[in-house]
Amino acid sequence: MTSEERRLREAIIAKCQWMNASGLNQGTSGNISARYEDRMLITPSATPYHAIEPEMIASMPLEGSYGEWTGPLQPSTEWRFHLDIMRARPDVGSIVHTHSTYATVLAIARKSIPACHYMMAAFGGTDIRCAGYARYGTKELSELALAALEGRNGCLLANHGMIAVGANLDKAMWLAVELETLARQYYLSLALGPVILSDEEIAETARGFSTYGLQTAQPKRVAKAARRRSEKRVSGKR
Repeated sequence: MTSEERRLREAIIAKCQWMNASGLNQGTSGNISARYEDRMLITPSATPYHAIEPEMIASMPLEGSYGEWTGPLQPSTEWRFHLDIMRARPDVGSIVHTHSTYATVLAIARKSIPACHYMMAAFGGTDIRCAGYARYGTKELSELALAALEGRNGCLLANHGMIAVGANLDKAMWLAVELETLARQYYLSLALGPVILSDEEIAETARGFSTYGLQTAQPKRVAKAARRRSEKRVSGKR
């Protein structure tokens, strides 16, 4: 195991422990995976997060023998949808699955989440779909999840929980938190009658996100412009 892989395994364990401590998940009901080279690293089945060591994280090939794994413990019973999502979505570097309270409440009611808040744009569309029901760990559930995630970075699973996907572990966990937040906001707003944003309003937000925060593509230009402005102020020039 390389030092890079060990760090990723440790990060998976840390995220598992954090999502339980924060209330985003309970017990061993959730699971997390991350892409590493040509393999998927995934939490083991039915193992308390505080007891997981880096070596216990299961490793599964992304190509080749379907369902093959290595490690001292079996992978999560939900390995199928983790593996199928990563195989179908090269953009996905990590997947977080939880049974968070409000997302699960809406999933029990089989309600998708409409564009009740502009943060819906972070999920790639104007809603977060609720996939149909299938027993946990089945190929049928995996297929339903893949359909609900088409063009999206998150979905609900009927009578089950939620899935959030991201380019890396931090992004996937951030979206899992955002999904639970949207679920809570939508659930509470149903008592008053939510006003849903239009497709164009969500599209406008998505365009705004492209320039939100620190832009890594142009730090040198920004620094040079700031330096020129500073030099002008010192010289008295305008």
